[in-house]
Amino acid sequence: MSGSRHVHIHVTGIVQGVGMRPFVYREATAHGIFGSVLNAGDGVHIDAEAAPDDIDAFVRDLAAHAPAAARIEHIEVRDADPDTDASPGFRIIASDGTGRRTTLVSPDIATCDDCLRELFDPADRRFHYPFINCTNCGPRFTIIKSLPYDRPATSMSDFPMCPACAHEYADPGDRRFHAQPDACFACGPHITWREHDTEGILHGRDLRLSDAIIERCCELIAAGGIVAIKGLGGFHLCCNAADEQAVTELRRRKRRGNKPLAIMVATLEEARGLCEIDDAEAQILTGAVRPIVLLRRRASCPPDALAPSVAHGLPELGVMLPYTPLQHLLLAAAAHMGIRSLVMTSGNISAEPIETDDETAWERLGDIADALLGNDRAILSRYDDSVVRVWRGRILPVRRARGFAPNPLPLPDKDALSVLACGSEQKATLAITRAADGNVQCFVSQHIGDVENASTLSAWHDARHRFERLFDLSPQALACDAHPTYLTSQWARGERERTKAPLIEVQHHHAHIASVIAEAACTGAHDAAEPVIGVAFDGTGAGDDGAVWGGEFLVATLTGYTRAAHISYWRLPGAAASIRDARRCALGLLTATGMLAHPGAAPLLARLSERERSVTDTMIARAINSPLTSSAGRLLDACAALLCICDTATYDGEPAIMLEAAAHAAAACGDVPVRLALRRPDDAAAPLVLDPTPLVERLLDGIARKETAGALARLVHESLAQAICDTVHEISRATGIRTAALSGGVFMNRLVLERTAQLLERAGMAVLVPHTVPMNDGCIAYGQAAVASARLAAPRVRAV
Repeated sequence: MSGSRHVHIHVTGIVQGVGMRPFVYREATAHGIFGSVLNAGDGVHIDAEAAPDDIDAFVRDLAAHAPAAARIEHIEVRDADPDTDASPGFRIIASDGTGRRTTLVSPDIATCDDCLRELFDPADRRFHYPFINCTNCGPRFTIIKSLPYDRPATSMSDFPMCPACAHEYADPGDRRFHAQPDACFACGPHITWREHDTEGILHGRDLRLSDAIIERCCELIAAGGIVAIKGLGGFHLCCNAADEQAVTELRRRKRRGNKPLAIMVATLEEARGLCEIDDAEAQILTGAVRPIVLLRRRASCPPDALAPSVAHGLPELGVMLPYTPLQHLLLAAAAHMGIRSLVMTSGNISAEPIETDDETAWERLGDIADALLGNDRAILSRYDDSVVRVWRGRILPVRRARGFAPNPLPLPDKDALSVLACGSEQKATLAITRAADGNVQCFVSQHIGDVENASTLSAWHDARHRFERLFDLSPQALACDAHPTYLTSQWARGERERTKAPLIEVQHHHAHIASVIAEAACTGAHDAAEPVIGVAFDGTGAGDDGAVWGGEFLVATLTGYTRAAHISYWRLPGAAASIRDARRCALGLLTATGMLAHPGAAPLLARLSERERSVTDTMIARAINSPLTSSAGRLLDACAALLCICDTATYDGEPAIMLEAAAHAAAACGDVPVRLALRRPDDAAAPLVLDPTPLVERLLDGIARKETAGALARLVHESLAQAICDTVHEISRATGIRTAALSGGVFMNRLVLERTAQLLERAGMAVLVPHTVPMNDGCIAYGQAAVASARLAAPRVRAV
């Protein structure tokens, strides 16, 4: 081509599984570009030849008009020698699987509007096909085996395309042009059905059989049954959310306790009938990710719309809209039977990973589910649903999984070894870092669960191996929690001995604050070199002094911290048993504050048998299995027990959660918040101590005067927020630091978070909270990776 320019274009980011090559093809054709495009392990490569102005316009439009699910991070353009043998036109050529695998893969994408219209169009050949998808939607990360992302490298390799699908796949003008999971009844996956007391497995090989399975599934649910249903990243356990008997039975069989259950409704309008939903929440509910969104219950919600035991009176409901074709079909069929909402909870035995394989699920969930709705497409990566909350118009992740992971997060350090961060024990994730385009990417895994047993540790290793293999990651250093007994930390210490790789042990609460600093530094909200006053309030974390920390004020940077203040210590009789029995927390707190003889303590003491009281008193007095704690989470648990709101935790944090629910139900507190005592120890270098004695005394006075539990619960929240503000102000006065970073599971509490942020902002403090990782322990791996990368890049002393 006379007067033309020939260039090679390398596009990196999330550019596979999002329709990038068809998009490039259409743009190239529109701009008169000759050449080709291919997928490779390090991104998308384009050879382009055209007039210089057309090349420039083509490159601009690649960035400006990329597919919605794509995330272009970098476009490199370099001149190339003219290809004298090039033929006119533009083509997609076979993928190149050689070279380093550094590209990113799209998470799974909810069914798009175009596919949804076809799904319910009787004239369409994919009418009611439970696996309909196109270039703009469908499974991605959960079906991929290796990069580059092509059908043979996915679990769709078992399903050769029929002529009709192959024609669409090859047609540049078709929406399914190079859609790797493209399929139909004739050639693709099919749903399956097995039911107790029936022989064999039914296969939905055609429209009639598939519809019959869906109808039978909804009949069983309408009759009060429980069904295990295979989704994108694992199984759900499903029942009618309005059927109290069915929900109670699901809890009993799964040993679920009182932990709230997520529900799925068909439309945004159905969700609005149950909950208050603002514009930001509506956008997240209906977007491409479709997470579970924690929404405020509508006061006018009909009492028979949901079974009481779905959420046991909590002020929020976890609600999601359907994100797979099968879910749309199920909800449509259920609506014909009068069912408006379905419980959709993780398909696992309590405390174990979500099930992904049909045979294993039938074996392990058979005592819970009456039937199993599976399919013959393999899930290659285990993914729970993500859970989010909206605060001040922005997402606050609660559980980061499907739809968000494995999108990498940035880290502020530019030059560091690749780090494997092992995360925490509860709400565990892991993270692996790598350098890319002059920056550091941090791949934070999906939520794995509580790594307290062999099966969950195995799931943790599965996720680690998958990330290392898929993204060609070879960690050169390790980071772990400093806790001596966490299974992942024990593994990291053993791996250090085996490989001699550097190991950075990160104190739990420093990791919490580091996660906030790292995110804020990468978004420009904070300079990573500047210290913050970190408030890390949670349930449990190993402290440097052997105590159980959890009410911490740290002056911190990424490389180190100083403990500036903490809630005063008291003993947890029975250690972990106190987490399950809030009465033990309360007894330890009363003992430490000298309030056992107060008349307001009588209701608590009356709920302890003489033997329980005697044994517990002895454990506290002799420090037998009764570690010291500064935990804000346990303080809230103790308050819940004192107020007779919740004695026993059937799930993590239940007493504190019920305390918040009681506070929400109460009118706004008219009392002035109790000012907790802030004491400076005799050792001027020691941290300040925040003494809750005044709050405990005020609660006991209120109990003795028969004040309502809700009003006192509200007072607890107001007082805790005020105490945080007072302590931060004192540390700020001493250090000159004007930025506070909040993290830890206690800040999952809406009242504590909102009131704390308000008070700090009124005092002129900048307030940082995370929006890409949870405030609970789901952030720990990211925080560990940030600390390790910073220390490896520029080793400095630990204290700041």
